[in-house]
Amino acid sequence: MKNVAIIQARMGSTRLPGKVLRDVNGMTMLDRVVRSVMRCQYVDEVVVATSDLPMDLAIVNHCRDFGYRVFAGDHLDVLSRFVKAATQFEADRVIRITADCPLIDSQIIDQVVIQLENDPLLDYACNFFPNRMYPRGLDAEAFTLETLKMADKLSREASQREHVTLQIYQNPALYRIGSVQPRADHSHLRWTVDTAEDLRLVNLIYKHFGHQRFHWRQVLEAYDSNPHWLSINQETTQKKVA
Repeated sequence: MKNVAIIQARMGSTRLPGKVLRDVNGMTMLDRVVRSVMRCQYVDEVVVATSDLPMDLAIVNHCRDFGYRVFAGDHLDVLSRFVKAATQFEADRVIRITADCPLIDSQIIDQVVIQLENDPLLDYACNFFPNRMYPRGLDAEAFTLETLKMADKLSREASQREHVTLQIYQNPALYRIGSVQPRADHSHLRWTVDTAEDLRLVNLIYKHFGHQRFHWRQVLEAYDSNPHWLSINQETTQKKVA
């Protein structure tokens, strides 16, 4: 069984254009994410999935320059992009990660994959449903190729085509869903990047450690000596799914 991590990336962010190729302490955000996912023990291959829009050619070229697997597909129908990428790279299980999460933790991703692998009855596993307890920016999802194809068949609304797994957790009765959760609620922390403030925070975190092999609980501990981090992006709100 082949586990393929597909990292969703685009240049067209409205609040922070080109964010996935912006600098995070000496390396692009996309590079940070790819390197973290490559450290996963339960991921066999890593693919960056971007769109066929001209602006996203920058992502394609960056991936080719660095030797990353890359796939370019429909810019609106992201779900079909995932199906085609998963098929091209012969995935049995798909792990979905987004490129605007430079603090993504390989150990959490592995836990989600293990949850799916260890229970043959599961169709889908994640770490934010039915309740978010991890900081936003550590989201990981794993699902079988059959589940992805079922979601593709059943997704009719534009929002479901844009947000790859939305149809799954909108219809939990149709799927067998597993959940990975921490012991305490840290959902008030925002470690994803949508704004300049978000980017400033993750840069400070990377500068604090000076390397990339830290884990999310070490970031929590670092907040104790850097309480000002909390105020940097606390006013940033997450966009609602249309």
